[in-house]
Amino acid sequence: MTQTAPASTASDATPQAPRRPGRIHRAWFAAAVAFVTIIGAAAFASLPGLLIEPLHEEFDWSRGTIGFAVSVNLALYGLTAPFAAALMDRFGIRKVVAVALTVIAGGSAATVWMTSSWQLVLFWGVLVGLGSGSMALAFAATVTNRWFTARRGLVTGILTAAGASGQLIFLPLLSWLVERHGWRPAAITVSLAALAVVPFVWLLLRDHPADVGLAPYGGTYTAKPAPIPGAARRAVTVLFKAARTGPFWLLAGTFAICGASTNGLVRIHFVPAAHDHGMPVTAAAGLLAVVGVFDVVGTIASGWFTDRFDARRLLAVYYALRGISLLFLPMLLAPSVRPPLVFFIVFYGLDWVATVPPTIALCREQYGEDSAIVFGWVLASHQIGAAVVAFLGGLARDAFGSYDLVWYASGALCAMAALMAMVIRRRSAGPALAAATP
Repeated sequence: MTQTAPASTASDATPQAPRRPGRIHRAWFAAAVAFVTIIGAAAFASLPGLLIEPLHEEFDWSRGTIGFAVSVNLALYGLTAPFAAALMDRFGIRKVVAVALTVIAGGSAATVWMTSSWQLVLFWGVLVGLGSGSMALAFAATVTNRWFTARRGLVTGILTAAGASGQLIFLPLLSWLVERHGWRPAAITVSLAALAVVPFVWLLLRDHPADVGLAPYGGTYTAKPAPIPGAARRAVTVLFKAARTGPFWLLAGTFAICGASTNGLVRIHFVPAAHDHGMPVTAAAGLLAVVGVFDVVGTIASGWFTDRFDARRLLAVYYALRGISLLFLPMLLAPSVRPPLVFFIVFYGLDWVATVPPTIALCREQYGEDSAIVFGWVLASHQIGAAVVAFLGGLARDAFGSYDLVWYASGALCAMAALMAMVIRRRSAGPALAAATP
């Protein structure tokens, strides 16, 4: 069973009694800090799709080789998340996030001096992958679970939208840098953006409402739990317990398809696919930035819907609509931006990560206190799906000279995800998944 937190002692810095919140609850400030942090860290997610052509031209590396490095990044992004969630329980959110941002900055800066493809795998794949995994959506889930009892769906949507906001901010800048000055200044920009957020996190973010003597928003005051040792063991044990339940595999499967059809496909291969049809790289990157605009709207709306409607039905609708849109995309790509393609971009943007709030809600419903770690493992499946398609998409382009087959296959997978979402059972009355004892 989960270790229960002992009451704070006199030597603890945590306040002993709750204080009345001010007019604006401090939880909203914690959410704001997390939002800005995710925006600042989003630069690393905006760059991979812009690197494929420049690296191919400069080093003569195949798209499959470059796609492999990106796939390592995406896989580690997901596999690190559950361990990061457990580490946040052990060492606190601030320390884990600050270290993660520093690792991202170092890995991105190191790519400037690389001369071999294995260095791309090490610097961008391994280092940035590990750092970004600790800044993954498990971070948003942890902040939401600790600071909010009410409005969790809405806050989850807002924090998820932060990644899209970061893409909106950085993607046009990075594409301009790559086009005018090469990929190295863009890599340095990613490094500086990650470093700039570190003092912001360290000075302003607090680990728990009890640190400032408050109850979570909409909840009752509880003392700050004691640090939970054995983070790695706990993450693995929670995985084994969750893996014995059917909903875990359905959630992991649907989210793997989500990652395959977004981060692995559109984020990585849309720009080179549009360029294959004669569209300038800056124009294609601009369209991805527009995806980010509507992603913010769609994700926040999805969080609002998740507080009010059945999360299973929401997921089924989201995946079905995404699959239909992908089937039409090969017919829409052209040398210039035309209204049907703009419609696709708007539509796809609204649906991009709208799946996150209902997926987190279902993890919370099924697995209770362990939901952040379970979601970390579900997120790992998301990134493994993204990694597979990032790699296979590059191979398909090398083999067939076109991305069409990848678009059609992803559309079919989304239809499968819609069916899987509908058969996730509701959790019967009773205790949630017991947390692992370290």
